[in-house]
Amino acid sequence: MRGCDRILSGHRTPSLRERLADLAAVDFDGLDGRPDFYGGGPVAALERRVAGLLGKPDAVFFPTGTMAQQVALRCWAERTGNRAVALHPLGHLEVHERKAYQTLTGLRGVWLTAEPRQPTAQEVRDLDEPFGTLLVELPLRDAGFLLPTWDELNALVAAARSRGAKVHFDGARLWESVFHLGRDLPTVAGLADSVYVSLYKTLGGLSGALLAGAEDFTAQARAWRHRYGGQLFQQWPAVVAALGGLDRELPRLPEYVAHAKTVAAALAALPGARVFPHEPHTHQFQLWLPGPAAALNQAVLTLAEQQKTWFANSFTDRSPGMAMAEITVAAPALEWTAADVTAAGLALLELAAAAAG
Repeated sequence: MRGCDRILSGHRTPSLRERLADLAAVDFDGLDGRPDFYGGGPVAALERRVAGLLGKPDAVFFPTGTMAQQVALRCWAERTGNRAVALHPLGHLEVHERKAYQTLTGLRGVWLTAEPRQPTAQEVRDLDEPFGTLLVELPLRDAGFLLPTWDELNALVAAARSRGAKVHFDGARLWESVFHLGRDLPTVAGLADSVYVSLYKTLGGLSGALLAGAEDFTAQARAWRHRYGGQLFQQWPAVVAALGGLDRELPRLPEYVAHAKTVAAALAALPGARVFPHEPHTHQFQLWLPGPAAALNQAVLTLAEQQKTWFANSFTDRSPGMAMAEITVAAPALEWTAADVTAAGLALLELAAAAAG
């Protein structure tokens, strides 16, 4: 991928030397000041900036989103007296974190639906047991980066409130979700009692996450961050990278989301292809092609070697005869026309057929 001249999905991974140069080039007055020591300094500057972007009174920096969300849910469980969390079984906490919220934090998940879609307000109202917190992942990544409509999201939140529950947004990719919802960040975040955002998934930072909410909530979250081992001595590299990402990527997200529709339409026209959702809700979506995945992955490498073109990251086998890859339309893809996408897709399928024998 680093040797390719054109990239359809994602960004070229920089070297360590390039990363260091990027950090030095970030427009941040604090670069000539003291680093952070268990918080403060650049960490506090990032916390203030993200709190302002989300329209929340305060925000807390965490080294990982896994830790941030466990702390958020734990705080709400302590306040509501109910350790049950209503969430989707395809959510990040269930699929990608080894159920840490259950095994480490002692919480219990209750599923609203098993369908690969966002839950409905009716499902929240009709859940057959009480719960203390509703967790909504925006977008629901493993279902295809799916978002509700603005009215559906409001109804979800209202249904949770009617049950006496708190609302937490897993907003790892909230930055790019606002366009489909048709509202700005403060308006969307304002629906929830707490919001988690990632600093690297969209912004291209090194690592880290922010948890935002009311000041009494963030004070409690800071105490639990310390107990969970998240109060690191210095975290300025991740913080400076995140500040750079806010400057660089946030202004370009409208372009990414708009161009994703062009890319998705061109990919959907390939023989045997399926794109889900048919019109992407964000700048990410699923591409399904005739498998097997091993042949498609070999074709990706061959296309990179022969034509210096990177098509997508790894395909995985899904339904019989089909394999799926996630497509991320970012800055490199803005150079691609629909015709470019079609040509690369046809070349990939030809190479995959040869690899499959």
